[in-house]
Amino acid sequence: MATPETSDAPAQASVTAAIHLRAALPFWLSILLIPLTLFVASRGGWWLLLLPGVTWYLFSILDTLAGLNEENADPMTPETDLFWYRAITMIWFPAQVLLVMGLIAWMPHATHLGGWEKVGLFAGVGVVTGTIGINYSHELMHQTNRVERWLGDLLLAMVLYGHFRSEHLLVHHRYVGTPRDPVTARYNEGFHRFFARVLRQSLVSSFLAERALLARRGLPWRHRRNPFWRYWGLQAGFLALAVVLGGWQGLGLFVLQAAVAVWQLELTNYVEHYGLTRKHLGNGRYEHVQPRHSWNASHRATNWLLINLQRHSDHHYKPDRRFPLLQSYGADEAPQLPHGYPLMNMVAMVPPVWRRVMNPRVRRWRKTYYPEITDWAPYNKGRLPLPR
Repeated sequence: MATPETSDAPAQASVTAAIHLRAALPFWLSILLIPLTLFVASRGGWWLLLLPGVTWYLFSILDTLAGLNEENADPMTPETDLFWYRAITMIWFPAQVLLVMGLIAWMPHATHLGGWEKVGLFAGVGVVTGTIGINYSHELMHQTNRVERWLGDLLLAMVLYGHFRSEHLLVHHRYVGTPRDPVTARYNEGFHRFFARVLRQSLVSSFLAERALLARRGLPWRHRRNPFWRYWGLQAGFLALAVVLGGWQGLGLFVLQAAVAVWQLELTNYVEHYGLTRKHLGNGRYEHVQPRHSWNASHRATNWLLINLQRHSDHHYKPDRRFPLLQSYGADEAPQLPHGYPLMNMVAMVPPVWRRVMNPRVRRWRKTYYPEITDWAPYNKGRLPLPR
């Protein structure tokens, strides 16, 4: 006969599961972008503005209404309690591939859409694949689970940016805030100049990092273990699929959404580290990465949409933490953005306004953490010795 304790166990487990699901539900908001995309595709015209309007403007408004969330989950929370958080990142790839490729196959039959409307639609799709798809791939690539890492690679292949995984894991996290990291935006460097630089440098730096890793194992860069073969193969596969489903028009629209997605990614990269540098200790040595080397934001609504990406200070401090366990830091430990990512990304597109908003904050950050440094010119220009 079951004891009262054992008979209550299933009920307690059910209650616990419901609590975890309820806590994770706000992070599932991104799923709503899929029916929204299908809706605007069926309408065309001015409805196409809804995709950037929701992800940029609406969430900026929601950030104002919802306020900040500075509560921190227990970082020792077991993996079993994170099922519903992990599920959203796992199901996004099949949802995204059906959305993008389904729309490409549908385009020849979408007679209600003119040429520019199709361009506008797939620019909006790029906002979705960049805001959500690349962000989820970022979460997945940091995991040790083979399935999750493959899903991350597939999401990056859909935006023709597979090398981002190598660049992010082998270069950015290791060298952030130093001249060796292409993704650390320099003080006074406008976004458009940064974007042109990072497109070139990140591809080269990621390939060199993988080549050096293979060389330490006594293998040439051409070896099959070089992940660039996987990146190139997956990207070629998606390009071919776009041609099969939509012809040359489908290929062009697929490339367009990829370009917008990459622009969205690098815009966020620009905001995350603008002007923040690690102190050079001499002889190519730099201080360890600390929470103060990334801009932090605690705006609740955007953290729901971007699965806590704005808690970027903790991500760089503890990169193996899953997104629900990322910690928020106060102004005494990490520099704070005045607004959430959507609004800051829009500001970054206008360099004079960006400098007016952010340069005083960078200067205050320097006085707070590094009052002993009197000459910042080598940091501003990236002229310090490369880290060893």
